[in-house]
Amino acid sequence: MQVVLLERVEKLGQMGAVVRVKDGYARNFLLPRRKALRATEENLKYFETRRVQLVASNLEQRNEAEQVAVTMDGKSFVIIRQSGESGLLYGSVNSRDIANVMTENGFTVMRQQVALDRQIKNLGLHEVRVVLHPEVSAKITVNVARSAEEAEKLAAGVNVLVDMEEDDEALDQQLEELFEEGAAQDEDAD
Repeated sequence: MQVVLLERVEKLGQMGAVVRVKDGYARNFLLPRRKALRATEENLKYFETRRVQLVASNLEQRNEAEQVAVTMDGKSFVIIRQSGESGLLYGSVNSRDIANVMTENGFTVMRQQVALDRQIKNLGLHEVRVVLHPEVSAKITVNVARSAEEAEKLAAGVNVLVDMEEDDEALDQQLEELFEEGAAQDEDAD
């Protein structure tokens, strides 16, 4: 199906471009979200009459998005989750979780604007792209940790999983020393 784009669509084209797309993509995504019109003669004439208004509206929205992107770019957001000793989460962090945390921190973002390449399934710092406008995006850091203290350590660059292993090794060493002392005392008692 041929459509005329009413706004820039990533990996497809700029506003005003007439492109051929699969029927399902047009019916289920582009047309319902008013990102495109079918490329009929009537719709092309309609687009040309409204082109100036659409460009002006797009420019205004892009300027607003750029202002928000300047304040949002580089920010870090903490998400507290439970995980196993290996650092794998019980579940995952998805775009809805990130959008909720950002909204709690003063940025109005819908989950559709959070562009996750893959699900976040482990502890650590993860870079995420937030699409504010088809032409403007910002990068944020999502800090996934088990507690607020652990999140601070992660933000400082400390590997909390290595700390846990060192703590386990120190505990094992203390236990060995304790057992050796107990065994020595038992031998002295005999």
